[in-house]
Amino acid sequence: MKKMIYFIVLALTIVLSSCATASLSKYHGIGRVKKYNIYSKQLPDSFDGFRIAFASDFHYESRFDRKRLPALLKALQATRADILLLGGDYRGRNGGNLSELFDVLQQFHTAYGTYGVMGNHENNANYEIVKREMERTGVRLLEHQVDTLWKGNQYILICGIRNPFDLTKNGVSPTLSLRAEDYVVMLTHTPDYVEDVDISNTDLALAGHTHGGQVSFFRKYTPVHFSKYGNRFLTGLKHNSQGIPVIISNGIGTSRKDIRLFTPSEVVLVILHKD
Repeated sequence: MKKMIYFIVLALTIVLSSCATASLSKYHGIGRVKKYNIYSKQLPDSFDGFRIAFASDFHYESRFDRKRLPALLKALQATRADILLLGGDYRGRNGGNLSELFDVLQQFHTAYGTYGVMGNHENNANYEIVKREMERTGVRLLEHQVDTLWKGNQYILICGIRNPFDLTKNGVSPTLSLRAEDYVVMLTHTPDYVEDVDISNTDLALAGHTHGGQVSFFRKYTPVHFSKYGNRFLTGLKHNSQGIPVIISNGIGTSRKDIRLFTPSEVVLVILHKD
């Protein structure tokens, strides 16, 4: 009898944890808004409290489908962000109407607009489809480019990485040409890039791609690895060998199999603080 009760409780725990990304979440389709407070002495005073919303790996449509679009907008609005950053992998493996996705993203208004990079699923026709939707909805695509965000006479820099899997073409970080005293936020699809490449002058990197493993136990064991570094950059706040912080998002959608277990889908909120 005790064994039966144990297995029932275990089964319920697994089911409830898996469903937490949808029906049990207050966003009814997105698991959570995950908040990080980042402190830096280099941050300009006027950017103290600056709020960054980061969303990645939509894979529209996958488990993240049309009925969950309102939940995405609700989660984004809950961040009250000053800027929205997009981390790539917009279209699902079975295709999806990206106009629907980008129409919803366009409804989230921020003072500094929306910036994005491409993921590994943006290849061939998908690249052109995503680029066209970005242009239509006013998303600024950063491919080995840097843009400046101003508050009065102070600024921070946003850097986007082009195809971080092709190091032959993109293995030199654009941050190397920046000044060490500038505050720089790097946007890259895969966290592996921050270890593969010298990203000096970067103060904070944001990445996706790993999905948190999609199925993960204690944030340590995953049956499938989306990184050549195993679980080192699985999810959450990590640091590369240079000591540079990188935040890895679980993402929004799913890849390969449309299942999540102990890896809630998420919108990331980063709040910058002057240390």
